[in-house]
Amino acid sequence: MKPLYLAFAASLAFGTFAATTVPAAAQSVLRIGLQDDPDTLDPVSNWSFVGRHVLQSLCDKIVDIDEQGQIIPMLATSWEWNADSTALTVKLRDDAVFHDGTKVDAAAIKYNLERGLTSPISRRKAEISAIKTIDVVDPLTVQINLKEPSVPLLAALTDRAGMIVSPKAGEALGENFTTAPVCSGPYKFVERIAQDRIVLEKFPQYYDAAKFSFDQLVYRGMPDANVRLLNLRSGQLDLIERLAATDVESVKQDAKFAVSPVVGLGYYGVTINITGEGANLDFAKKEAVRQAFSLAIDREAITNVVFDGQASTGNQPFPPTSPFYDKNFPVPARDVDAAKKKMEEAGLTSVDLEILVPTDSERQQVVQLIQAMVKEVGINVTIRATELMTLLDTARQGRFQAHLVGWSGRVDPDLNITPMLSCGAAGNDAHYCNKDLDAILTKARALTDTAARQVEYGKAITILQKDLPIVYLYHSQWIFAYNSAILGMKSVPDGIIRLPGVIRRD
Repeated sequence: MKPLYLAFAASLAFGTFAATTVPAAAQSVLRIGLQDDPDTLDPVSNWSFVGRHVLQSLCDKIVDIDEQGQIIPMLATSWEWNADSTALTVKLRDDAVFHDGTKVDAAAIKYNLERGLTSPISRRKAEISAIKTIDVVDPLTVQINLKEPSVPLLAALTDRAGMIVSPKAGEALGENFTTAPVCSGPYKFVERIAQDRIVLEKFPQYYDAAKFSFDQLVYRGMPDANVRLLNLRSGQLDLIERLAATDVESVKQDAKFAVSPVVGLGYYGVTINITGEGANLDFAKKEAVRQAFSLAIDREAITNVVFDGQASTGNQPFPPTSPFYDKNFPVPARDVDAAKKKMEEAGLTSVDLEILVPTDSERQQVVQLIQAMVKEVGINVTIRATELMTLLDTARQGRFQAHLVGWSGRVDPDLNITPMLSCGAAGNDAHYCNKDLDAILTKARALTDTAARQVEYGKAITILQKDLPIVYLYHSQWIFAYNSAILGMKSVPDGIIRLPGVIRRD
């Protein structure tokens, strides 16, 4: 007999929508479709993945990563650790200026790192919490002193923690910086119309301005993959992120468009609220219920049905291709009998769970499949579709039972666990705390040898497989689609759009 969830999967269908009207654009304008409308444009407070696309062109970072996931210079020209990895000395380029004309220097680096550590709105604190003090050695040299060894710090600086804003604007605007952000990237802020568009224009004084060919960037949030693709096909957009996996082949066959996929660094999973005020007590207090939930899910079916086989099944914070993936815990097959036994162990025949999910069609389909799967073991899921920024705010406050979101991933394994699951971390939606896990992560951060770090992360995975504050499900590819007249696109494993060298063919 066909499983109920497979019968349900066959009934899933994408909705159809009208194309969004976008003003006509000149050749020098690149129009980009994002999956969501970003939350803030302040690197210190931004929490959405889509916000990183905009910030990448707006705010240069201390360091960046390349297509192989290697850390490369950006504002920094070089860096060096001391012998015990407790101090990082960074040399800066001498030709970078902020959009307000002030200079990017060591004092600006110090200001930004301290802002990330102390600002009331900062979501970067956990990522750079190892920092003790920052010393300005000279105008172009800064020394970052750590409380304890923390090798992942450099990787953290390849993302928003390393994005540098103008101290002048930061002081003037404070928590309102997002309304008129001033950074030192290749593009500067022009306007933002909420739930409509964000406009940036080229910054002529950028040190590498010649590498950026577009005079203006226009970003639009479109949660539905069908709508983004429809706008691309109609010429209303030039480039879209997260093309639906089921549309890849049809787009590839159209000579007017190109597709560029890259395997991501992160994961998608269901985060369970463990101690927040909105937690479901059965799920929060009984790990056997969470284990039953995980056992009832057919991860292979999710990747095949929703992603046409173009995602990787997963059950850990890192994909199976990662050197830090623990092979002692392979991706489990669905096991309904084992799931039912776990429910019996918890003393339950049924339990209710509300899962918040963003409004995009793919994640809607994933949670609908999960709903059908876990029902067979007595877990009754209610789905609440929620606009992404509202969902994230609700989760930060702990007013939810579970949500299906994801983490875009970082090049260092620590940054796929600590920001989400260490005690008291700003991004710890699960409101989960395990002191043993924190101790293991602290030890791993001090190690530079990969084999030694693998041992420690294996211990961490053992704890997470038992506690399951996050039920990891799959690792997606970042799939971009764009007009074939756009040349020079390079896909980087963090999934962020980078535009140096990208041109439009006449």
